[in-house]
Amino acid sequence: MSVAVLIDGKALAAKIRGQIAETAARMETPPCLAVVLVGDDPASKIYVRNKKRACENCGFRSVSREMPASSTTEEVVETVRSLNEDPTVDAILVQLPLPEGIDRRAVIEAIDPEKDADMLHPVNLGRLASGVKGPAPCTPAGVMRMLEEYGIDPAGKNCVVVGRSELVGRPAALLLTGKNGTVTVCHSRTRNLAAETRRADILVAAVGVPRLIRGDMVKPGAAVIDVGINRMEDGKICGDVDFDDVEPVAGYLTPVPGGCGPMTIAMLMQNTLELAKRRR
Repeated sequence: MSVAVLIDGKALAAKIRGQIAETAARMETPPCLAVVLVGDDPASKIYVRNKKRACENCGFRSVSREMPASSTTEEVVETVRSLNEDPTVDAILVQLPLPEGIDRRAVIEAIDPEKDADMLHPVNLGRLASGVKGPAPCTPAGVMRMLEEYGIDPAGKNCVVVGRSELVGRPAALLLTGKNGTVTVCHSRTRNLAAETRRADILVAAVGVPRLIRGDMVKPGAAVIDVGINRMEDGKICGDVDFDDVEPVAGYLTPVPGGCGPMTIAMLMQNTLELAKRRR
């Protein structure tokens, strides 16, 4: 029985970071990424530490602003605005999720669109929806880069995105449409999810439900991109795709970990570089 080709996001991310480092080394002033971390969420702390390490590997400067979970929306917004005004900062990322009680939308909208590292400001999402070329939200951009690297062209293919979040699902659908894919977006109200996913030549799972996608929900030979990162009770990490069940069916498959996660950080570095070049 044939098994899926594994899409190695970790290796591709290392390749991309190397290319970014070469470009950054030729710049008079290295790019600078500022990360705002609110609260003590352990997973968020790990993500921020990984982003700082990626900045070091790319030759970037990094700045962190750590705030207590008791911070108000106004205090976080003021921190973001101070970074907007700092001429040494090229890109700003607010680590999500924010603690309960903080208005996520108000914080994101406070970021200068020209310093928005994750491209989640309404101005940048509007540019994406309008087909304007430029940086895209990091995780969906990483999905597209993996498809490109493995020669998987969305043009004319049935593409199904499971999940409709502003962070992943909606921008992923826009990017696939921009590459001439025929896109269906599924969500919690979709009546027969399996019927939709079985039509997919390219299936993107980004809904945050552990092992939701099983082998009998996948079209043989499909490219399956698992964006989910779910921590189980035993401490282990798994995706939204049941890897063992889907691997014998799919043509291509991303592992968790080692697939989308490293690519998200690589595309954050790419976005930071692009924003820095614009500012220069």
